[in-house]
Amino acid sequence: MLVIVPLITVIITFFLVRNLPSTYVSQAQLSTGIADEKQNNIINQILPNDQVNQGFSNLIEMFKMKKVLDQISYLLIIHDLTSKEPFKTPSPLLNTLNADARKHAIEVYTSKYNNSESLNLNDEDQNGLNRVLESMDYHSQGISGKVQVFRSGNSDFLIVQCETENPKLSEFIANTLSQEFIKYYSLVVSQNQLKANTFLSQLLVKKTDTLSKRMTDLRSYKIKNRVLNLDEQSKQLYTNILDFDNKKQAAIQNTSSYAGALNEIDRKFNPEERKYIEAAISKINQDIVATKNEISGVYEAYLQSDFEPRYKSSLDSLQRILNQEIHKSSDQYLLNPLTTKQQLVSEKIRLEIELDLSRYSINALERELDKLNAQFDMLVPKEAEVQALEMNIDIATKEYTEILSKYNESSLESAFSNKLNLIQPAVPGQTKPSKKMLLVILSGLFSVFFCLLLLFALYFLDNSIKAPIELANRTGLPVLGVLNDVQLSSLSLREIWDSKSISPELMMFKNQLRSLRNEIENDLSGRVLTVSSLKGHEGKSFIIMNLAASLVITSKRVLIIDGNFINSNLSKEYTSEIFLEDFFTNQVKLPNVEDSAVISILKNRGGDNSLLEIATEQQIKERFDLLKNVFDIILIDTAATEASNQFKEWVSHSDGILGVFKCGRAYNRENSAYIKYFRSTGLFKGWVMNKY
Repeated sequence: MLVIVPLITVIITFFLVRNLPSTYVSQAQLSTGIADEKQNNIINQILPNDQVNQGFSNLIEMFKMKKVLDQISYLLIIHDLTSKEPFKTPSPLLNTLNADARKHAIEVYTSKYNNSESLNLNDEDQNGLNRVLESMDYHSQGISGKVQVFRSGNSDFLIVQCETENPKLSEFIANTLSQEFIKYYSLVVSQNQLKANTFLSQLLVKKTDTLSKRMTDLRSYKIKNRVLNLDEQSKQLYTNILDFDNKKQAAIQNTSSYAGALNEIDRKFNPEERKYIEAAISKINQDIVATKNEISGVYEAYLQSDFEPRYKSSLDSLQRILNQEIHKSSDQYLLNPLTTKQQLVSEKIRLEIELDLSRYSINALERELDKLNAQFDMLVPKEAEVQALEMNIDIATKEYTEILSKYNESSLESAFSNKLNLIQPAVPGQTKPSKKMLLVILSGLFSVFFCLLLLFALYFLDNSIKAPIELANRTGLPVLGVLNDVQLSSLSLREIWDSKSISPELMMFKNQLRSLRNEIENDLSGRVLTVSSLKGHEGKSFIIMNLAASLVITSKRVLIIDGNFINSNLSKEYTSEIFLEDFFTNQVKLPNVEDSAVISILKNRGGDNSLLEIATEQQIKERFDLLKNVFDIILIDTAATEASNQFKEWVSHSDGILGVFKCGRAYNRENSAYIKYFRSTGLFKGWVMNKY
């Protein structure tokens, strides 16, 4: 398969490609400007690699557009219709055109080319002209198969390559396609940029009007509400509120301290002394009260004037006058002559004055705080409205700036729109190396690969076991030996074991049986060996008879029990007077067995039977004990494990199990349960691979 199939493929390919014409390749080179840093730096547009690759991919796909390729089709057919040296030999359909038809075709093709239109296949006349293009292989699909467009490495250049049977045709298609694509691409780009610039300019005008209107709204609101700088005003008001609030808290603390001090002084006088003091003070403090009232008026003016320095000097002057009057009153008025508490009286007078001033300052500060808070509350709605108007202006400014940037960028790109240029025109193509030998070699390689793939698929899907190592690996159980598949029309035990002159094939088979016999004698600890298989028709009976013959040669007395009630082949092929149904029920005795080695057989009558249905467990055990005393080894031919009930009944009275597996038999999941049972009994000695 690996030789004949590739050889036939190579021969067929050779005869198919031997008449292939030579081809000629022409290349044209275009610069795109996509990866040109010099051009991109001018418009500040350095593109990342992924965008550069995408740009080249878009250009390559545009080359394959039918609208572009149709232009080449028209020019090619017009050239062949008008030139004395056409690129190709006229096709039979083209030769059928008369002079008028040719003239009409030229006119239609020229019109379609000038208008960049495709032929209307629904029109009968234009459909016929399209068939002419197809007959010359000048249609868009034919040209697309001859042209390749690709990027030259990581450069900024595109290569337009054309391969045809005519060197001038290759040159013409490569150059014409490049020029037509540049013309089409420039037209598309200019139209798109014109639309973009028009749209952006109109949008820019709208954004300008919006920004102007919002700025006018803010200016009108500030003029109408007499707003200069809300931030500074609100900061100044908030600072004043905090300042007055701090002074109010200080005044409250002073009032509490003054009141506490007065209470302590009053506690040091008895009631009579307090009456005397109050009476004296009420008479002498008229000037002090007047001065205190004057100080209160100046202090209120001081607060309302936002703490002007000129009011501070007046307050200091009045405070000095008040101190002089207090000292004067303390010098003129004394307490009861029996007491000397002049200093406490003076301190009390001073504290009362300070307490009155502190209380009045609290009221004044509260009035000023209320006025400042009212002014601050008036600023809050104005601030919110101004912020809303300013936010609208910010949004409009951002939109305007963004549109302006895009408009400038689009305008700048318009100046550099035509980046695509033909920098290296194509020349008549050079002969391309013939592909004949390459195609022949590839056909041979592909056929070999296909054959290998087919063989691998057959091997992968094949579950059959064809070697002893595979059997051991798949089942996890040992293999005691193999028996070759003897290719003879008929085979007898006498021919194998009694004949002195046998073929090399039978001699190998005989040696394999001897090896199997040796393995069994070494591994079997008892005398009863059950021989079974996973499925029927594996060759158990043949192996049992040959194994018995090989044991007899070693002077062993061998008993074969046909325990396969379903397929009792041994009972049918060999003569014996004893049936196991009679023996296990004590209805018959074994014949006398001489000391010399012999083969005895216990047949069965077949039918739907099993060992335990014939005799009881005790009877079976007793009869097996009798057989073990008479025979050196007992071989039991049982049904396949598919009939598991019969097989398991025989295994319970066995000393070992020998499995027969036919070479090439499939191994599937259903067999795993039987293999697990073999392993669980502890009696399984190994496999014999038959017909290897």
